[in-house]
Amino acid sequence: MSHNTFGHLFRVTTFGESHGPAIGCVVDGCPPGIALTEADIQKDLDRRRPGRSKFVTQRQEPDAVKILSGVFRDERMAQQVTTGTPIALLIENVDQRSKDYTDIRDKYRPGHADYTYEAKYGLRDYRGGGRQSARETAARVAAGAVARRVLERLYGRVTIRGALVAMGDKTIDRARWDWNQVDANPFFCPDPGAVDPWTDYLEGVRKAGSSVGAVIEVVADGIPAGLGAPVYAKLDGELASALMSINAVKGVEIGDGFAAARLSGEENADEMRAGNDGKPVFLSNHAGGILGGISTGQPIVARFAVKPTSSILAPRRTIDRDGRETEIVTKGRHDPCVGIRAVPVGEAMMAIVLADAALRHRGQVG
Repeated sequence: MSHNTFGHLFRVTTFGESHGPAIGCVVDGCPPGIALTEADIQKDLDRRRPGRSKFVTQRQEPDAVKILSGVFRDERMAQQVTTGTPIALLIENVDQRSKDYTDIRDKYRPGHADYTYEAKYGLRDYRGGGRQSARETAARVAAGAVARRVLERLYGRVTIRGALVAMGDKTIDRARWDWNQVDANPFFCPDPGAVDPWTDYLEGVRKAGSSVGAVIEVVADGIPAGLGAPVYAKLDGELASALMSINAVKGVEIGDGFAAARLSGEENADEMRAGNDGKPVFLSNHAGGILGGISTGQPIVARFAVKPTSSILAPRRTIDRDGRETEIVTKGRHDPCVGIRAVPVGEAMMAIVLADAALRHRGQVG
């Protein structure tokens, strides 16, 4: 399997399978002299790890990260810093239950990548999905923590935050948006009024052995104007590609996205006035902080849609490897809404794309 690396100057290669001994990544292109410890990475991993509530998979993985290379500290240094060499990060798998998947090793889960993987490679790792499992995203979150440190070095305070804005047919009230609420509930929900209804809703889904999809919004503040390029390296294009690469994602939009098609030119235009520093002050942000593939200096806003988890208890019609028609029921420990744990993954992918764009911008224009 090829194509396990993404990025240009800031490059990330992930490795490992859901039920293998470990997963991890190698981050190449991180500048030297940036303070980085395992604790800096662990705090992001703790937000994504399984078993945090009854609404995510109960697989008990501590997701404890180890930095294997790319950092240095001796007795003369106040803190450990990056060296500029590849940073290898390792996360051990400690709670696999491969036997849960024995019954489906010859059957294809509808809505899952089982069939396409076997059609392409002639085999598949049915234990938790192998390489196609959302378990792989832990490595992305670890790499995203490194990317955040790069952005902080280049631009000072940069904030990248995500939130769940829809679950199934339930949506938030944007008038009640409160970023402080996101880490105060199990859904990364910014609307305190939505938490109780969502709890009852997802509890019913979980008890039924079913699943629902979700929409996640990610916002980056503190990014200057100028990142990206206007033709084949559009910042929004690369961001859409990165978010689309997350497991189970079926749609991405930037700014108003598809809603912009329903606006008039007057409504959609982000008008500008002169700021005290001579830079423009935008009166709206329908473009999501990107125009012509280049950042405007406004908050960068992206949303992505995550489909329902394919591994469910409800019997579904399918075929087996020999082409025989059958039914399938997927046992094991699965997320009734996998979009919940996709919030920190979306933040990580946003950070990685922006760090890469920032380093390329510096390389081109100084």
